[in-house]
Amino acid sequence: MLAIDKTIAADSVAPVDPVALEKSISSATEALLGYRQSDGHWVFELEADSTIPSEYILLRHYLAEPVDTELEAKIANYLRRTQGNHGGWPLVQDGPFDMSASVKSYFALKMIGDSVDAPHMVRAREAIRSRGGAAGSNVFTRFLLAFYGVLSWRAVPVLPVEIMLLPMWSPFHINKISYWARTTIVPLMVLAALKPVARNPKGVGIDELFLQDPKSVGMNKKAPHQSAGWYALFSTLDKILRVVEPLFPKKLRQRAIDAALAFTEERLNGEDGMGAIYPPMANIVMMYDALGKGPDFPPRAITRKGIDKLLVIGEHEAYCQPCVSPVWDTALTCHALAEAGGEDTLKKMEQGLDWLKPRQVLDLKGDWAVKAPDVRPGGWAFQYNNDHYPDLDDTAVVVMAMDRARRQSGSKDYDAAIARGREWIEGLQSRDGGWAAFDVNNLEYYLNNIPFSDHGALLDPPTEDVTARCISMLAQLGETAETNKAVADGIAYLRRTQLAEGSWYGRWGLNYIYGTWSVLCALNAAGVDHQDPMMRKAVDWLVSIQNKDGGWGEDAVSYRLDYKGFEDAPSTSSQTAWALLGLMAAGEVENPAVIRGVEYLKATQTEKGLWNEARYTATGFPRVFYLRYHGYSKFFPLWALARYRNLRSTNSRVVGVGM
Repeated sequence: MLAIDKTIAADSVAPVDPVALEKSISSATEALLGYRQSDGHWVFELEADSTIPSEYILLRHYLAEPVDTELEAKIANYLRRTQGNHGGWPLVQDGPFDMSASVKSYFALKMIGDSVDAPHMVRAREAIRSRGGAAGSNVFTRFLLAFYGVLSWRAVPVLPVEIMLLPMWSPFHINKISYWARTTIVPLMVLAALKPVARNPKGVGIDELFLQDPKSVGMNKKAPHQSAGWYALFSTLDKILRVVEPLFPKKLRQRAIDAALAFTEERLNGEDGMGAIYPPMANIVMMYDALGKGPDFPPRAITRKGIDKLLVIGEHEAYCQPCVSPVWDTALTCHALAEAGGEDTLKKMEQGLDWLKPRQVLDLKGDWAVKAPDVRPGGWAFQYNNDHYPDLDDTAVVVMAMDRARRQSGSKDYDAAIARGREWIEGLQSRDGGWAAFDVNNLEYYLNNIPFSDHGALLDPPTEDVTARCISMLAQLGETAETNKAVADGIAYLRRTQLAEGSWYGRWGLNYIYGTWSVLCALNAAGVDHQDPMMRKAVDWLVSIQNKDGGWGEDAVSYRLDYKGFEDAPSTSSQTAWALLGLMAAGEVENPAVIRGVEYLKATQTEKGLWNEARYTATGFPRVFYLRYHGYSKFFPLWALARYRNLRSTNSRVVGVGM
């Protein structure tokens, strides 16, 4: 880790120049408006690591699609640039070596045509082999290698497709796992039953990445997050299934495959794809191929076309996004614009909200309804279309933005949308008082111990950040702990989950800075006294981790299972903005740390009015998959600067909205 000097002078800090501040806000607002799409919404690139671009290349060769030389060359450029100094590929910029990302990236580059003797390939191979070889890959990588015939099926967990026929009361059921796991596993189970082999016209393999015969590789070991007892139990079950699965009646297997196909076809979701995320979409294309459905078979063709819509193709590089984020980007941008103010800016904000309004899911009960059958739909998805899987976090943020517009204009245009969004969120509170991202009461924690769940992200349980957002929404709409049981239970959840150091975990943003910002906003909106020990501890923690340059930063290493306290990281614009917004929500607008943070954002703003942010500050799955939202450095710093200006111009210095 980089050593960041935390020594900050305790003497007084010069006040922020209001003229320079206004210039920064105006410049950032103009730049953000410049990214507006013609129909009024915003969507920014959503970048993950090298695994998905690599999987995209390997999918094309699995299917023996015609080689797109120009596209492959651009993806190869991206992969070569993101290779780490350690020789392998990281999950975040400048991050440590990751085995699975490195194996897939090497395989993709070799498939594209890079010589195994090229210096970067030699470095990658040596890095992989010196760390035990490709046998250390995770479950998803092992499945890919099994499809390519590199590994035998002994190296992956048994995934009998007959799981589709299990009743809800059984210990494992697809509705007891997260939406992203569910949509990925269903087509994967069909593939595991059929065991197809990649066409791989070039005949490329990666045996050289193993220290032993790849065919001799057995199951992976227990993951660090897994309980030895539970893992032993599930591993024994896996061994039993390995013996009995071939004996399952053929009619039963066909019934199960039919059930998987019915599940998939109900949720195909056009070119946006099932779940609107890359892994299930790729698995679906492979599944139909294994079932003998040609490239022109409509469900396969439409899904395959949808995958290409995830590509970001530049002049010299290209990569594949895991999904797209237009609802999230537009809603957050609207909040930043509401804070920035100005007649034209607010008009553009309302046009963004008008784009969002018809995307509310009002008629379709998605998978969430299995555990909440009496709740009416009313949420928004993260992507353009994903009606089966609306997102509570997005919904809360959209509702709060609409409520802000309603307050400013006095219009009743958003009343019905706000009411339905609120109703849906209240109906999806889990029994522990928290809220999850997509489901309710997804609390079957024992399932993270099955061999398939080496990533530890099989579930979608309540989290501090999403809980905070839902409380923020309810509180902004006028509810308090005294008037609303959901708010009271949510605040109790947050009291229980605060760490001793004063921070809160951030599941979907990196990490404790994100979680603490989210919770402080919620507690303020809900009327919790700023002198409450819970809030004072959080404020003290945020101030204590400020970097000497005035900014805040946090690295993905903070998700380590043995977290013992904050570790220094370089400042970023988005994490600095979160810290500032959190401190201001706690009544700290006059705190010297806030002034230093504002000055950091002003000093690091580019001539174009934006901020450069190469570091990853968001999370897909902790320790496994991280995200770089290209929009975060465009709207969060503006939001923080405008919030500071607005609070300084009032007597109360109190944030009157939920976030």
